[in-house]
Amino acid sequence: MKQPMRLEELFKEGHLAHITPDRALADKESAEGDLDLQGAAKAIDDEDFKWATIKAYYSMFHNAKAILFLIGIKERAHFAIGLVLEDLARKGKLESRFADYFRAGLSLRERADYHYAYSKESAKELLEMAEEFAKRMRKLAKDMK
Repeated sequence: MKQPMRLEELFKEGHLAHITPDRALADKESAEGDLDLQGAAKAIDDEDFKWATIKAYYSMFHNAKAILFLIGIKERAHFAIGLVLEDLARKGKLESRFADYFRAGLSLRERADYHYAYSKESAKELLEMAEEFAKRMRKLAKDMK
């Protein structure tokens, strides 16, 4: 069985980079996440389920990037964010379901964007995950002060 990639490998391979922690940049990412969350909800109302799926994922992406900026990490690959979230869960700083939500969001976004596979049900489910994800990332950011 293949072992999961470790964060050190992600840094070595260039998928992640160390940066100076940056609260201002984290706040900008969080604000983008909020805009995308609103956009996803509007797209559901408009019955544009492909766009709702994409926007809900990007809400999660930006909210997760905010946390990375607070801990001094810049991502260069979307999948690497999920591995950072898993690492935070292993360290007891985050419930593991949020890493699962992120991975599910990434998969649903890729299916919608590249394979034109999406549905009302999956868009609504992802929006619910993105809403919970945003709340949890805000709490995590607050706890990091």
